[in-house]
Amino acid sequence: MKLFLLYIRGHLRTLLLSLCMIAVFAVVTLLYDYPAEPVLYAACICLYLGILVCLAGFFRFRRRHMILQKLMDSIAVSTQALPAPRTVLEADYAALIHRLAEENGRLDAEMSAVRREYEDYYTMWAHQIKTPIAAMRLLLQSGGSRNPELAAELFRIEEYVGMALGYVRSESMTSDLLLRRISLDAVIRQAVRKYASVFIAQKISLHYENVDVQVVTDEKWLLFVLEQLLSNALKYTKQGSISIFMLPDAPKTLVIADTGIGIRAEDIPRVFERGYTGYNGREYSQSTGIGLYLCRRIMQKLGHRISVESEGGRGTRVLLDLQEYNYSVNT
Repeated sequence: MKLFLLYIRGHLRTLLLSLCMIAVFAVVTLLYDYPAEPVLYAACICLYLGILVCLAGFFRFRRRHMILQKLMDSIAVSTQALPAPRTVLEADYAALIHRLAEENGRLDAEMSAVRREYEDYYTMWAHQIKTPIAAMRLLLQSGGSRNPELAAELFRIEEYVGMALGYVRSESMTSDLLLRRISLDAVIRQAVRKYASVFIAQKISLHYENVDVQVVTDEKWLLFVLEQLLSNALKYTKQGSISIFMLPDAPKTLVIADTGIGIRAEDIPRVFERGYTGYNGREYSQSTGIGLYLCRRIMQKLGHRISVESEGGRGTRVLLDLQEYNYSVNT
């Protein structure tokens, strides 16, 4: 009914003109005292033909409308399936759409080239910066005098370099995925081993028991997510503990819980937004607002889910739902 009213609205001028012509004929008939019966008979025939023409036009309009609705999802890819224009104005609109599609394709190709150059440069930079970092670590270890503060800062630099590389690669990570069934326990232990020195230095206790769970995922990217979450937990936990365990009533949901400063209720809906740091970001200048954004982005492309439960001053729980959902192929 709504579509029919839209069709009538589009032909309102024609209908009004027809009514005006009928009114003119009626006035002329009255003025010249013509018999009304033949005029009414002719008017009924015209009305009947008008209704048939209107219905036929409406069904053509409805069919073209449905074709255009189906094209909504593919119009950005190709305009070849557009219905053939029937009037000069429709031909002009079709030409305009084709021109816009060509311009959009050209701009998209340019942006893709710029993005590839950007990814190549920062990938090369991340790999090159690892050489002086490794050299600094060797010099620090062979210098004879231990400097834990310098070692901690060097470790932090390595973290930021890894985050930058992960950010660049996550743009097109679907071409680098290797999905297979792996031991979740082995991946967790790799992440914990990396931050063992930080746990010791900050005197944070770790509560973890073996996780006898197999999941279908990409080991490298899941490890990246776990490292980011452990890094966040250690950053915002000055004392207390960090726990890693499986949710009892959800056998494939991993929980990373800390006793840190927590997240305010008003910040939780936005913690996965890029660059959003919330109240904690104003209190702790080290916050970048990138870590959790990357985690959600990677988890979505792995076909998993991530969520956060927290309360200001009472710690944070990050839940990783590692069940096999639909895998994303968007790049």
